[in-house]
Amino acid sequence: MSFETTAGSESTRLLVYNGGFLTSRRIRRILSLSGYDIRLGRPKDGDIVGVWGNSPTSHRGLRMAERHNAPVLRVEDAFLRSLHPGRSGEAPLGLLLDRSGLHFDPARTSDLEKLLATHPLDDTALLNRARGGIARMRELHLSKYSAYDLSVPPPNPGYVLVVDQGSDDAAVTASKGDVARFREMLVMAQEENPGARVLIKTHPDTIAGHRSGYLSEADQSDRVSILSSSISPWALLEGAVGVYTLSSQMGFEAILAGHKPRVFGQPFYAGWGLTQDEDPLARRQRSLTRAQLFAAAMILYPTWYDPYRDQLCELETVLDTLEAKTRAWRQDHKGWTASGMRLWKRKHLQQMFGREKKIRFTEEQPAQPDRPHMTWASKVRGAENAVRVEDGFLRSRGLGARLVPPLSLTTDDRGIYYDPTHPSQLEELIAARETLRPDQALRAENLIAKIVAARITKYNLGGGTPELPNGYRILVPGQVQDDASVLLGTSTVRTNADLLRAAREANPNAILIYKPHPDVEAHLRDGELHDTDLADVVATQSDPAALLPEIQEVWTMTSLLGFEALMRGIRVTTLGAPFYAGWGLTNDLGNVPARRGARPSLLGLVHAALIDYPRYMDPTTGEPCPVEVAVERLAQNNIPAGGPMVRLLSKLQGAFATHAHVWRR
Repeated sequence: MSFETTAGSESTRLLVYNGGFLTSRRIRRILSLSGYDIRLGRPKDGDIVGVWGNSPTSHRGLRMAERHNAPVLRVEDAFLRSLHPGRSGEAPLGLLLDRSGLHFDPARTSDLEKLLATHPLDDTALLNRARGGIARMRELHLSKYSAYDLSVPPPNPGYVLVVDQGSDDAAVTASKGDVARFREMLVMAQEENPGARVLIKTHPDTIAGHRSGYLSEADQSDRVSILSSSISPWALLEGAVGVYTLSSQMGFEAILAGHKPRVFGQPFYAGWGLTQDEDPLARRQRSLTRAQLFAAAMILYPTWYDPYRDQLCELETVLDTLEAKTRAWRQDHKGWTASGMRLWKRKHLQQMFGREKKIRFTEEQPAQPDRPHMTWASKVRGAENAVRVEDGFLRSRGLGARLVPPLSLTTDDRGIYYDPTHPSQLEELIAARETLRPDQALRAENLIAKIVAARITKYNLGGGTPELPNGYRILVPGQVQDDASVLLGTSTVRTNADLLRAAREANPNAILIYKPHPDVEAHLRDGELHDTDLADVVATQSDPAALLPEIQEVWTMTSLLGFEALMRGIRVTTLGAPFYAGWGLTNDLGNVPARRGARPSLLGLVHAALIDYPRYMDPTTGEPCPVEVAVERLAQNNIPAGGPMVRLLSKLQGAFATHAHVWRR
């Protein structure tokens, strides 16, 4: 049941006889948004009976439906479910709602099989979405459960993969699977691949200790070994020369990875010309492409849920969600130690990076670390191998110097984005985005449109706009003159006064608009410009988002405002080496690293800087989130205020600005 066909439909009574429908808030919510009103009791005319797959309690609902001649809605987890198995207690990101049958049970034709057999699946936009979805799943290592540590190396390539499944799983019994069938599959994998190593891939539920599998250590031999470590299925499929499965979802992923798996059951993906079927289903005669199979199974069939906006959504939104959640888990699951972190930041850092294991704050990097170490980028001395942390480019509504916590933070294990004297991870990401897939370009384009329409900048302080004279207007943003980006990223022009002089000398007839840095205006940092005669207009307490549409060019040392101008199609001249300089998108008068030889588009730059590089935390749910959610929260000003101690410190610190080295510890 697709998002388009369910949103806005009238509510239908859904009679249930399984406690899970009542105890799982997420399942109830998805069904409610899908137009179902969960009830207890006997079905009446117009009611539907809901059953959970082939669960041990499904017979209750099926019996009531038969007795009262009521239609049945079969409910199952979607193919991208969550980070961890459902038995670990994590809520699903989607459901499969099927009025005809079960996708894994060939005894009855399901809605999914009908889509695969009869839907044209020839729409260009749909198939492009499918190709993008396949690429993203593969790139992000997403599966039904996606908590895979990508630092765990896969086996040396050249093996045959035999996929085990959970004991008595409904998808196994529906395909007539048993121990004998799995052992037959294992024997054939060896016979059909003489000399090749055979790896038995253990099911995630078995690894987690929830239930046993069909194959065990007793099936090992000099050629056969059990693979019970939690390795990404995509990494395993990359090194496999053959894949054998009964009915596992990993067989579907094998198809997406380019394999033609040997299938011993009758799962939904068998019979369409993309598998080698040991037990073919006669009614499936159509030949499909991988993109068509994916379009039906992942875009048209499931009902997807957006936990940030509490609404049904498309597949792409779920991919965005899982991208944020898996990145956070993969970075954080081992825990962190951290040094160089100011006291007021620690609670927020704990919220963002300490969800899996609490951060251990230390004075310096441990000599014998038992977990990764992070440090604030400006405090890296003494922790040279640490991951550097810094504010993201869409930060907050309010200044960091005002102790306003950020919605985004960057982590960099190469260097840091504002220091051009060393390579950074951001540089690598920008270079990698020299070529974008269509789905990546579309996402970056949509993100830019949302940022510009909502007038989002780094701090989002608001403010007025001064009256501006007519002419060619150049915006010159002032900077904090002892800021690390100025100290490390400039050479000849290193002060706000020198920046204005350079802009005036090159543009004698232009209207120069000088905008002081908000930290300087708040008397929190150094950088006040005393000689304002160099500018035609001094835009104090002004909103950069309101200024940018009024100007034709930006001249800057390293200010982020240059990047914000690029997103709005404005010409930018740099006299330093900010992260966005040197890629062919700016007029660079400063010394830019020669290593920045790639030529990404603006969309590639934005994708790297705002999607790939930072981490975002949703201030409403407290969960890791995609950049689009952070933009919406900033646009709606839907951000909780800081605690009373932070507000008190914020009020006091103006009086102690000259002693910033004390309160900024």
